[in-house]
Amino acid sequence: MRHLLHMASYSSQTNMHARNLAIVWAPNLLRSKDIEATGFNGTAAFMEVRVQSIVVEFILTHVEQLFGDAPLRSTSWPGRGGTQ
Repeated sequence: MRHLLHMASYSSQTNMHARNLAIVWAPNLLRSKDIEATGFNGTAAFMEVRVQSIVVEFILTHVEQLFGDAPLRSTSWPGRGGTQ
């Protein structure tokens, strides 16, 4: 999510602000097995993707409140010369 937020910071050049990034990435980040299993198409699929994009946009606009300043993962890996 922080990477997408970083990408949104270039929206003045790319026009990929949080809403556009959410529309593009939501179906991959919040994949719905219901849509895949039932083969939704048309309006039902559109409404499902719309809900997903709203959720991802919310997350993108609230990254700091949701995830804080903590790093997403350790920068060193066990067994590769680093420490945990």
